[in-house]
Order: sequence, then C-alpha cells, then structure tokens
Amino acid sequence: MLKKDIRSLTLDQIKNFFLENGHKEYRGDQVYSWLWEKSAFTFKQMTNLSKSIRSILEENFVINHIKVDAIQKSKDGTIKNAIKLFDGLIVECVLIPTKTRITACISSQVGCSLNCKFCATSRLKRMRNLNSDEIYDQVVLINKQSNDYYNRSLTNIVFMGMGEPLMNYKNVIQSIKMITSKKGLGISARRIVVSTSGVPKMIKKMADENMKFKLAVSLHSAFDDIRTSIMPFNEKMNLTELKLALKYWYNKTRRIITYEYVVWKGINDTVEDVKALVSFCKIAPSKVNLIQYNSIDENKFLQASKENINLYQNILEENNINVTVRRSRGQDIDAACGQLANKSS
Repeated sequence: MLKKDIRSLTLDQIKNFFLENGHKEYRGDQVYSWLWEKSAFTFKQMTNLSKSIRSILEENFVINHIKVDAIQKSKDGTIKNAIKLFDGLIVECVLIPTKTRITACISSQVGCSLNCKFCATSRLKRMRNLNSDEIYDQVVLINKQSNDYYNRSLTNIVFMGMGEPLMNYKNVIQSIKMITSKKGLGISARRIVVSTSGVPKMIKKMADENMKFKLAVSLHSAFDDIRTSIMPFNEKMNLTELKLALKYWYNKTRRIITYEYVVWKGINDTVEDVKALVSFCKIAPSKVNLIQYNSIDENKFLQASKENINLYQNILEENNINVTVRRSRGQDIDAACGQLANKSS
C-alpha cells in the first residue's frame, strides 16, 4: 500500500481517520499540533500518543520531511542550504542575517516556470512545484538555524528563492496560511513578502482573496521591448496587463508595492529608462529597491556604473518615490539574488 503524506490532510480529515479507526476525535488535534506547531518529522516524536496509535499512524502514513543535503556559510554570515526532497530533487533556501533582522529566502519550485535570461534558476528545467509542507519546512529549518547560529528567531520571510511563486499559487498560499496560523508558526503575514516576476491573473486573485502579505514585483524595465528581451515571458504577460493588475491589487488591499529593479550597463541605464520607471511607479503607491546584480558567468549582463545607480536614485527621489539601494549578501557562496541554481562550488 502506498502511504499518504499525513501533512496533505486537513485537520478534519485527520480527526475522521481516528474516528473511523475507533479512537477519540481529539487525537487528531494532538497529531496536527505535532505536525505543524512542533514540526515533528517522525511519529516516534509524538510522545503523548500511545505506542499503538503511533503504530497505526506508521502503518498508514509518512511524513515527507525535507533533509539538509549541504550547507554553505558566507563570510558575511549568510547561510545557504541545499535541501533534498522526498523524491531526491534538490532546492535551495537561504538565511540572511543583519543587525536588525534575520530573513529566510524561500523557494517555491524545483527550477522555474519562467525564463528570465539574467537568473541562474531559469537555466534549470522546472521539475515540479513544491508542496506546501516543503515550503513550510524551509521556514522551520531557517528559524532553527537562526536560533542555533545567531541566538535569535527568524523575523522575515521572502519568497525570492528558486521558482515563480505565483506559478505555484495554491501551495504557496497554503504554506503561508500555515506559517501565519496560530496552529502553525504564528508569524505575522506582514513579515512575509511574495516576490513575483509579474503574473497579472494571479496578482488579481491574491487581491480578491485579501492576502495580508506584502507584494514585490521584479520589474527591471518599464519598456515592453526591453523587458521582453531580458524576461521573454513579458511578451505574453506585458506591462499593460501588469499595470492593471497592480492597480487592482492596491485598490483592493491598500498595500504599497515594492519594485525590485536591477540596472545593467547598456540595457536599462539611461535617463529615459528612469523616467519610464517613475511613470510606472505612479500607477499606485510604491517603493523601489535597486538591486546589485549578481553575476552568473554571463558577459551580456554587467552591473551598471555607480553613476548610473546614482542617476536612478536621484531622479526617483526627486519624484518623491522611496528608493533603497540594496547590497547583495552571500555572493561568495552563490546565495545572492538570482544565483540559486543548486551549485555547490
């Protein structure tokens, strides 16, 4: 008999399992607590259950918990984890420490559904979507590492690892519901950022479902032709559609949008590029993160000069748009933004 992963069941389904097997309904609550609040990855850990009940669980279910396959630590304190899934596939997640916060950078797919030319992950074939529990486990792992290495708990979560989160919508949303639930990790949704390359239909869906987390969009150009040249999927999900979806998001949620933006030499480093970004930002309240580019051995994409970065910053500020220049962390272990590609050395 092929055993089912017990974490794919709802609380009611687990309760029903116990009732059908002649046990009290509250046993379901106990098991659910072990699975999510206490993050148990074996039935033997469930010590308030009798051996006979644990045996029944062993006979019928498995817990497909993630396993750490390799760890790399950067000189800046960043920790990159290569995570082995139950079927042997590998994804990566990253702990990013600063003086004021510890952030978990989480993956949502094995590989990626999209084809951004500047991103290492896009070179990997998309093998499958991560299950909600596999996403959840990454947060549990990094929270444990945060306490072990830095003696403080995780403060923030960003869905900026491998994969396009909105192409795995159902499982990403389910994982966030458990991460924020009092029956899960109890982390505030306002400490979670879902970063997307821009899937208009799913952005609208998030707005309709009144999601409380923050939204970030990897924009990189406010001109369709340039954006399509570096992010080919833009040809089918263009900036006009994205604008409408982002307006819809803001009107529904009243939460500002963050634009993640890399400036490359000879691609999007002119005054016209900045002015187009300013115009795009005015569709809804927003802020801009200017991201340092992290090389993936590709000469086509070169970090723009400091002068061009300053040009962006000055023009954005002159137009009352909040802008932050982000410095990369974990570059020396290929753990920085856009570098995750299951590369260990």
